[in-house]
Amino acid sequence: MSGSQRLIKSHTQLDVYRKGFDLAMEIFQLSKSFPTEERYSLIDQMRRSSRSVTANIAEAWRKRKYEAAFIAKLSDSEAEAAETQTWIEYAVQCEYLEKQLGRRLFLEYDTLIGSLVGMQLHADRWILPKN
Repeated sequence: MSGSQRLIKSHTQLDVYRKGFDLAMEIFQLSKSFPTEERYSLIDQMRRSSRSVTANIAEAWRKRKYEAAFIAKLSDSEAEAAETQTWIEYAVQCEYLEKQLGRRLFLEYDTLIGSLVGMQLHADRWILPKN
């Protein structure tokens, strides 16, 4: 574990978690303006997948004793981020989000996914030492 990881005591201190949380909150705010008929489809799906990104990061952080479990939860988080990108595409196509805003959100999720992949590829930097 490098010095920077040793200083992190909680998943909430991870940059990838903070970014995911901020994006989920932005999606929450934006989706408030979507049509009511989308409440049980697009809105719920978009909010659920965006929130699941950080929930899976939190679970991964607590599973750092086991490299495979840590990587699996990060992979779940990556999949939820990609799902959120899909819902963003639908929101743009349905004209609930402006194209520029949708593009920015999509690219921010690309960056988040890149961070999650990096953590998976370098899991040894994050795993807790064996006693």
